Amino acid sequence: MPAREAALELARRLTAAGHTALFAGGCVRDRLLGHPPKDYDIATSALPAQVMALFPGSNEVGAHFGVVIAKLGGHHVEIATFRTDGSYRDGRRPETVTFSTPQQDAQRRDFTINGLFENPETGEVIDLVDGLTDLRAGVIRAIGDPVARFTEDGLRLLRAVRFATTLGFSIAPLTDQALQQCAPLLDRIAPERIRDEFSKILLSPRRRAGIEHLVDTDLIRHFIPEVLPMIGCDQPPEWHPEGDVYTHTRIMLDLLDRDTPLELGLAVLFHDIAKPPCRTIDGDSGRIRFNGHDAMGAEMTEVILRRLRYPNHTIASVVPMVARHMQFMNVQKMRVAKLKRFMAEPTFELEMELHRVDCASSNGFTDNYLFLQAQATAFAAEPLIPAPWVTGRDLIHLGLAPGPRFKQILEAIQTEQLEGKITSRQAALDALQPLAGNGTIEETA
Repeated sequence: MPAREAALELARRLTAAGHTALFAGGCVRDRLLGHPPKDYDIATSALPAQVMALFPGSNEVGAHFGVVIAKLGGHHVEIATFRTDGSYRDGRRPETVTFSTPQQDAQRRDFTINGLFENPETGEVIDLVDGLTDLRAGVIRAIGDPVARFTEDGLRLLRAVRFATTLGFSIAPLTDQALQQCAPLLDRIAPERIRDEFSKILLSPRRRAGIEHLVDTDLIRHFIPEVLPMIGCDQPPEWHPEGDVYTHTRIMLDLLDRDTPLELGLAVLFHDIAKPPCRTIDGDSGRIRFNGHDAMGAEMTEVILRRLRYPNHTIASVVPMVARHMQFMNVQKMRVAKLKRFMAEPTFELEMELHRVDCASSNGFTDNYLFLQAQATAFAAEPLIPAPWVTGRDLIHLGLAPGPRFKQILEAIQTEQLEGKITSRQAALDALQPLAGNGTIEETA
């Protein structure tokens, strides 16, 4: 059963029981924009107890707020009673609610394009906040007083930027002014909520515009202030004719593909995050240098991602990409074994794209990128890192006691294998013979 059909059937049952039932919010907006709605919400005159009675097995996720989740055809539909909200002391939820009418319910919502209702049966749009005008004009406008709307829930600050970014809309002047005025409200918002909105901005093809708006309104100062020093941090013009670190990073974001994964978007945004604190000027040549910005950048990136409560698997992907992005300049000088290990990293394909846009946004060099593409073809006949000819068990069989040097010995043998100098298990065992009994690690070098 399609999601719309499930929601329509639930609305019909509410109507048959004598209640008003309207589709509300994002599903109405998305249909009018020609986007398939991800889910459906129903606003109704039925009280929570009446909804629960009509749909046994439903979940009261917020009885205090009049919200029930009904299930039908494998879909979960949020059914909320028309309401008016009381004060928002915690900057997220109203302390009290009063069940009310569609007119009053529309006024409590965040933006006009999200304040639309729809008759499920006829498709008629019920517009009580002039949302259709803004939808046609491509404008994000807070309903009523924007400062009041943002004060109720500070996350709406990021939602405004997210909707503008993902939909390609502009933000109405008074609403935009309120973003900067109310930016400190983000200090009260849980990092997880900020993370989720920020991730949606980075996943949008218009990610550059989203980051620019977060900077221009000073919102970013309240969750990733490390971005701001990139503005005005000049770079050597012979390598970066495009300008400062912030300009370079914005161009890179613009060059990313439409469906770029979140990990790559984060790595691009943070790959030069440590250039400002690492910036020095050579006393002899006067050249600008950023020594160690890759290593420090990886440390800063991990701090930022943990602050925003990103999951460990995301951190485990992004941090190494930042740490390794400068190694691309040396790939043509690497020994075969080191190159294969470099290319075998799980994030290598994403790192290749980071390197491509890094060069395309600055010096335009493609030599290393093309070299790695050619090497990938040359190495394609067999795994980059094949199964090892020998293992720790072989070392024990030779009479060596397990210890830290096991890793060094096995890595040395693997290096010879990757270089094509050891081509069989027997050859690997022969290379280990000098270690039998009382051999030393130096003998394997």
